[in-house]
Formats: sequence, structure tokens, C-alpha cells
Amino acid sequence: MPVPGIAAEVEPEAVGFDADRLRRIDTHFARYVDDGRLPGWLAVVSRHGQVAHVGSSGHRNRETGAPIETDTIFRIYSMSKPITSVAAMMLYEEGAFELKDPLHRYIESFRGQRVYRSGSATAPATVPATEPIRIWHLLTHTAGLTYGFQHAHPVDAMYRSAGYEWAAPEGVDLAGACDAWASMPLLFEPGTEWNYSVSTDVLGRLVEVLSGRSLDAFLQERVFGPLCMTETAFHVGDADHDRLAAFYVAGPGRKAVPFEAMGRAALKPPAVLSGGGGLVSTAHDYHRFTQFLLNRGELDGVRLLSGRTVDYMTRNHLPGGADLEAVGRPLFAETTFDGVGFGLGFAVVLDPAANKVLSTAGSYSWGGAASTAFWVDPAEGITATFFTQLLPSSTHPIRTQLSQLVYQALVD
Repeated sequence: MPVPGIAAEVEPEAVGFDADRLRRIDTHFARYVDDGRLPGWLAVVSRHGQVAHVGSSGHRNRETGAPIETDTIFRIYSMSKPITSVAAMMLYEEGAFELKDPLHRYIESFRGQRVYRSGSATAPATVPATEPIRIWHLLTHTAGLTYGFQHAHPVDAMYRSAGYEWAAPEGVDLAGACDAWASMPLLFEPGTEWNYSVSTDVLGRLVEVLSGRSLDAFLQERVFGPLCMTETAFHVGDADHDRLAAFYVAGPGRKAVPFEAMGRAALKPPAVLSGGGGLVSTAHDYHRFTQFLLNRGELDGVRLLSGRTVDYMTRNHLPGGADLEAVGRPLFAETTFDGVGFGLGFAVVLDPAANKVLSTAGSYSWGGAASTAFWVDPAEGITATFFTQLLPSSTHPIRTQLSQLVYQALVD
């Protein structure tokens, strides 16, 4: 069975783009490869459901000389989060839960949480939480949970001390990881602030509890299969190891340096099915996911969500309608914070002028730790995806530069 790649389907001018201006994307990001900042990259731009531009340069494995190809497999890390959020909202549409339900109703270990007030990671002072974590807090990263890799707070250090930085301790599954996170203090009262966190991993466990299926089985049966996302999974099968892009980390001068120790994790089934960061995928597959979103929950006659549910997920749900600059802890650079809110699984552009990036109000997006990114612009009918493998995503301003380069090419 042939592996699906991706190619342009329409002349750019037919959907309102200037072809020469779109090629500025290729010229610009080719410089990142030429000077060693990226090993290679692949970008896809579509409008009104038709791919108008596919650009790439460099290597999926710089050391072997294997080139980036349209069927290259990438670790998408936090671009897993919107997929898991969609899965949860499919269960919401079936009446499995309400957004205000306390999480401990379904996962008992999250009952009786405590909130950090002061002190060190080894001797924290905590107080009882006055508000339980509710399911909408997981979807919006307002639960008070965190990530060990952020290195910004004593509770982050507690996660690391327990073995949770980029992965989980050996022998722990998703249920066990959730119980461990539940045992540690929250950074703040649920619903009061935004902090990037393991919330979507907990949401993936909620999907398991409510569906009675493992997360990988649920996603395959209910999302990937129906959307024909045949290359998206929690690991790369043996026959496809060569198609997986090598993994790199920013070294001296922000140049890409191989980081095989972390990259190898994608080659075998994980103990923890991380709905927040565990998936691998291809440009073809994630493009299909963005088209499903752009079509408000439907693709090729298959509907997974109501259009109204997608609209609801992609509006700002932050307290008081604030942006991330006002309520977010600026610890992680998946997006710039001014003029950007957060919905149920997506960052949402509220004010492009405040954000100082050429974009459209109402566009929604997210990215991954290895510098992958996507966005969907319902007003203009645009989707864009970018794939590479460089940790961390804050190394280069890829997301903002891609946005300005796509929109400057729109001329209709």
C-alpha cells in the first residue's frame, strides 16, 4: 500500500495567493538549513480546502544525508493536544461529562488538591484548594498543573524529582502518571491563571476512563481511522523507522545538534500514552486534521464534531476574556502572549494588532516542542502547517515568521 505524501493541488492564484510571494517561504527557511539552524523542514499552505503550496529543504537525517520528503514522519509533541481535545469533546457531545464537572468525579486521585503558597521544592508550604479542578480547566491549561521541563517554579522541580521532566519514570503508565501529578501541589487555584502543563495528558486519561478504551485505541477507532490519518500514532512501526526524521536540539550558536537519546523514544510503544505530547504524524495526516477543523468538524462526509462545538472550542475561554499576557505565566514560547487567548485545546488570536504578527482575528493554532506548528484561519479559509525536529520550539521565531510570510502572499 503506497504511503501518502502531500502535493500542491491548485495554482496559488486560483485561491488568492501570489505564487512568487509564496516562494518567499522557501527562500526564507532555506537559510535556516544553509546556516545549520535547522536540519530540514516541510511547510504546507492551503486555502478553501486545496493545497496551494508545499515547500521543503534540508534533511530528515542530516548525518546520513536522507532528505526531507513529503512522507517524512515527525514527532509532533504538543500538536497532539488539539487531537486529544477533539477526542474529549466527542465524548462531551455524547453526554459523557459536563465541562464544569469536577475531575475527581472520574479520577479519584484528584480529590482534595492542595495549592503551593511558598517554600522550596523539598519543603513547600501548601493550603487546601478552594476550587476543584474541573474538566474545562484541563482543556484550557488553567488547572494549576505544570511541566517538569519548565524549570520556573518549585513545583516544576517537584515534578522532576518524581521523574517527570520530558517523560515518566520507567514502569509507570498513564493512570499512574496522573496519580503522581495529583499528589503534587497545584501552582494556583484552578481557573485563575494559565500555565502550560500536563493537563492534556490528564484529559487523555479521562478519555480512557469515560470510553473504557485505551487512548491509542480510542484515537485510532474514533479519530484517525475516520479521518484517514493512517500515519499518526504513538510510535513509529519497525518498517517505517527510516522515514522518521532525526531529532535535534539547539546547540552553541542555536545550531542544530543531534539528540538521539530523546529521539529514539518514538521508535517503540510508550508506557505512557501521552495525549499531550506523544504522537508522531506526517504532513499529509495533519493537513487532513486541519481540514476537518476548517470544515467545522467534518471531512469527506465524515462528521466527528458539530460545527457549533468546533466554534465553541476555538473561542477564548480564559477568565474574564483576558489574553495570555494578562493571565498566563510566560514560561513557554509556543506562542506570543499579547492579543492571544486560549480556547478548549487551541490558542486563539484575539487582536492581531496587539499581537504584532500579521494574522487574522479568530485564527487558532498550536505547536510542538520540536518546532512544529499549525494554524487554521476560518475567516480566510487558510490552513498552514510546518514540520521540523528542533528542540526547543523557542529557539527560532518560526511560527511568527511563517504567519507573516503566508499572509503577505495573500493578494485577493
